[in-house]
Amino acid sequence: MEETKTRNFLEEIIEEDLASGKVDSIMTRFPPEPNGYLHLGHAKSICLNFGLAQKYGGKTNLRYDDTNPTKEDTEYVDSIKEDIHWLGFQWEKELYASDYFDQLYEWAEQMILRGQAYVDDQTQEEIREGRGTVDKPGKNSPWRDRTPEENLRLFREMKAGKYADGEKVLRAKIDMAHPNMMFRDPLMYRIKHTSHHRTGDKWCIYPMYDFTHGQSDSIEHITHSICTLEFDVHRPLYDWYIQTLGIYPSHQYEFARLNLTYTLMSKRKLLELVQKGLVSGWDDPRMPTLCGVRRRGYTPEALRMFCDKIGVSKRDQLMDIQLLEWCVRQDLNARSNRYMVVQDPIKVHITNWEPGKVEWFDCPLNPAEPEGAKRRVPFTGELLIDRADFMEDAPKKFFRLRPDGEVRLKYTYIIQCNEVIKDEHGRIAELNCTFDPTTHPVTGEWRSVKGTIHWVSAEHAVPIEIRNYDRLFTLADMSTVPEDKDYKDFLNPDSLIVVKGYAEPALLEDQSGIAVQFERTGYYVADKDSTLEHPVFNKTTALKDSYKPE
Repeated sequence: MEETKTRNFLEEIIEEDLASGKVDSIMTRFPPEPNGYLHLGHAKSICLNFGLAQKYGGKTNLRYDDTNPTKEDTEYVDSIKEDIHWLGFQWEKELYASDYFDQLYEWAEQMILRGQAYVDDQTQEEIREGRGTVDKPGKNSPWRDRTPEENLRLFREMKAGKYADGEKVLRAKIDMAHPNMMFRDPLMYRIKHTSHHRTGDKWCIYPMYDFTHGQSDSIEHITHSICTLEFDVHRPLYDWYIQTLGIYPSHQYEFARLNLTYTLMSKRKLLELVQKGLVSGWDDPRMPTLCGVRRRGYTPEALRMFCDKIGVSKRDQLMDIQLLEWCVRQDLNARSNRYMVVQDPIKVHITNWEPGKVEWFDCPLNPAEPEGAKRRVPFTGELLIDRADFMEDAPKKFFRLRPDGEVRLKYTYIIQCNEVIKDEHGRIAELNCTFDPTTHPVTGEWRSVKGTIHWVSAEHAVPIEIRNYDRLFTLADMSTVPEDKDYKDFLNPDSLIVVKGYAEPALLEDQSGIAVQFERTGYYVADKDSTLEHPVFNKTTALKDSYKPE
């Protein structure tokens, strides 16, 4: 019997709205502020807004909330478009809040003439003090009773650039004793003599978020304005502006934002990590930015799978990052090509191998398709194995190579260790082994041994740089940083360990475009720093999670 998937609360709302005729079609939007790079939390919002519209035959606009020119840049605009495309979505229209500056200004003048807005000369501190507290009503501004005509003149002078930053603001005239502090004469416009990335120097006054967002939704006839939970306190004001202006009744719905263990989603703190050089940039593979996880080898399919699995709720939750890594492994396990790479080598001499002989083995690129594409792997008399696959004084249940013990070299022969050679420091440097020619996997006789290890031909091994990435922080819940600590105190000193590896030559011919599996080790992806002369691979994730937090 096929399992029926439970609808989330947003799907229930949309289906009810369509069935009742409240809306004819669904229109959503994704409204990022172009003041930084998108992160995993935005991926959830993107998948939700675009996914709901797709499911119900609707459309989604990309609208940049570009009302704060001091923090915004076209660099971020371009990166946001790239991230959305990478996740597999296409917007209906590319729009900007700045497209509506003229209309918003006209609506502000209408509210002034109706006595619903006024120009305030108080400082930012005076306005803050005048708002009161949850238990104490605010007090009216001494400028609150200006006439509509005087307010209109002053507002136009603000627009004309007559006043300095912070000298005046425009406020809605509601109720300074309102139990919802958002209604205590909220700011509508502030003065900023700053060039805008799209409108240049046309404006020196800019609308506040609350006087922009709902009206922008209304202009675009957004039927379901889906935001994260922290915006629920803004919803009453969102509705008030729409009702006061008598415009299309868009409505806002909130869902819980994504919080991940060992991760920060604060743009401010992520920017600090970049500016202080604690990471290599916004696309550092340890960063939770979409460009960072893309560079690390995470796939859009894995992120969409993760967003689907965590679901949609109205209550904030801390999701385990191991679920995200599980989704990455699920996707890559089915699709990634396999190669053998040794990271901490011990040289193995096959003493009974014919000198100079090279035997090529045709090995599957993916064991899920044994009859599918192959890669050619050279086998010679000098090999490299990982140091972790040999133990001189091995315990009983150690099933890899040991003195006088046998293992199968993956895809090839069974070998036996006959002699251990150490360097002047007593460290194991080389092993002398013999191979059993009767155990060829195709032409020989099958003989079972308990251990199988990976290897590369020393003669054909390609040196590569391997960047082994781990969690950026050591604290699982970064929202619980003690007051006497800084979040940077919990940076993981072992979040990046760079080693030299040796790969089979076929690795550098891989054209799959996704992370590959280093057999028995993990998933790795070629980095943008990689060149033919100096290949670089980033660790995407381990084959299974072995992380043990303190």
